[in-house]
Amino acid sequence: MAATTGDVSTTAGRNRRAARGAENSALFVLISIIATLGVLAYMLFLLNPANRGDLLPYALVMTAETILIFHALLSMWTILSSGYDPRDFAYHEAKGALFLRRRYDDDTLHIAGAPVLVDVFITVYGEDEATVRRTVEAAVAMRGGHRTWVLDDGRSDEVRDLCEQLGAWYIRRLSGNGAKAGNVNHALSIAKGNFFAIFDADFVPHPDFLVETMPFFADQNVAFVQTPQSYGNLHTIVARGAAYMQTVFYRFVQRGRNRSNAAFCVGTNVIFRRAAIDEIGGIHTDSKSEDVWTALALHEHGWRSVYISDILAVGDAPETVEAYSKQQLRWATGGFEILLTHNPLSPRRKLTADQRIQYFVTASFYLTGICPLLLLLVPPMEIYFDLRPMNLSITAGTWALYYFGFYGMQILLAWFVMGSFRWETLTLATASFPIYAKALWNVIVGKDVGWQATGAKGKRSSAFGFIIPQLLFFVFLLLTSVVAVWRDWQNGTPTIATAWNVTNTVILALFIAAAARESHQKAPLPPAPVESETPLRTIIARPAPREMEVAK
Repeated sequence: MAATTGDVSTTAGRNRRAARGAENSALFVLISIIATLGVLAYMLFLLNPANRGDLLPYALVMTAETILIFHALLSMWTILSSGYDPRDFAYHEAKGALFLRRRYDDDTLHIAGAPVLVDVFITVYGEDEATVRRTVEAAVAMRGGHRTWVLDDGRSDEVRDLCEQLGAWYIRRLSGNGAKAGNVNHALSIAKGNFFAIFDADFVPHPDFLVETMPFFADQNVAFVQTPQSYGNLHTIVARGAAYMQTVFYRFVQRGRNRSNAAFCVGTNVIFRRAAIDEIGGIHTDSKSEDVWTALALHEHGWRSVYISDILAVGDAPETVEAYSKQQLRWATGGFEILLTHNPLSPRRKLTADQRIQYFVTASFYLTGICPLLLLLVPPMEIYFDLRPMNLSITAGTWALYYFGFYGMQILLAWFVMGSFRWETLTLATASFPIYAKALWNVIVGKDVGWQATGAKGKRSSAFGFIIPQLLFFVFLLLTSVVAVWRDWQNGTPTIATAWNVTNTVILALFIAAAARESHQKAPLPPAPVESETPLRTIIARPAPREMEVAK
């Protein structure tokens, strides 16, 4: 269950203090530097010709590790840049003048001394009514004059009535063209505020969201202000894994991108300047990752972005294998689209050198998700064919030393950030390779993945329908582990390949166990469909008992 508004306030304050403490910690900087040195040492170890083993497994290891090392180094570089604070003197001055109260009940927001109108959009696409209610209630209650709009692509009369009760405006459009981006663009043709915020239906905003973000717009070059995604429903393995995977990114990497003016939009918990979006022709609609593409277009037009690590909204992480798979497929497809169709390194892109690097990292990031597939294949090559990635003269201790210098320090860094080792993250990261491979293939062949909101209600599908590749790999690795253990027993010598293969088998077993547990839980039945008495056209409902219908 998502956090209530009170929970959000408490969580936001606690996490804000923890994040700033870690960011300003000299120990964190030291660990980051040591982790960087560990990455470099491991890279040199792999590149040393004297350490090279058989060609095929060596090529698999080098391909995977090159991608992982590249992203690790860039992440370390970005993290070490995260000391930059976007809250400058102009911000604090603007925040002090945000409210110019002429009357006690006047909470109009002012930027540069002028009153501004803010629209708050909540995008809805089949989420359950209780989830939508929590978000709408919190959005309406935010400090600062604004209008709350519910953009309902799910066409629910229940949601329309809910908006009437809570004092929010309601929009229902004729079709679902452009998915979420089309929904927002349609709302922009109706709402005429100077600024607009976007929240997914399951993200409950903090009361001070506008107070904390609006002062940045005193700088006329700021196009949008992005805040983190944080989750309150960490009661399943999938939800915890999905949430923890993003912790370092939101607390440090995105923050470090401020220095390069390359922090990008993540689709929710964000507020835009209307003039900036109008200049680029609206929210990008030709991709399911409209958020990154929109940010890229704004940066190419010379606009500035701001990211703050304060948690100002708490939502729901995907709880099921199905929801997680669809979310990651959508995100990865958007990244690969940028990589293959709009390469940021191209001289045609109007980006700074730092922005090119950061967007290339963003576009190629999901290649790291395919790397586990290559590494899973290496131990069986030694077990069945006696093909080794590294020279036989290298001892297990030497290999372990360099291996720990890379992976061990990454784990230590994550431990420092999150306070403990999160095995759910390791499990999900290892087992997600079919999703990212499918996303890459979809982009190469031009296949449309469709759109489905992560928290949409409906009949739950069996988790095993989404993990057939993982099941097949698990069976293969399990049989290989049996062969490897028997071989080592016969030889009287344990090997790295056996330990490596057994570890991979256990990780996949944990993932499949989570899917099995999920499948045995009784899935909620979808609610009975509600037949709308209103003709299917654009509907604008005022926050009052009276409803107005407008044909588009």
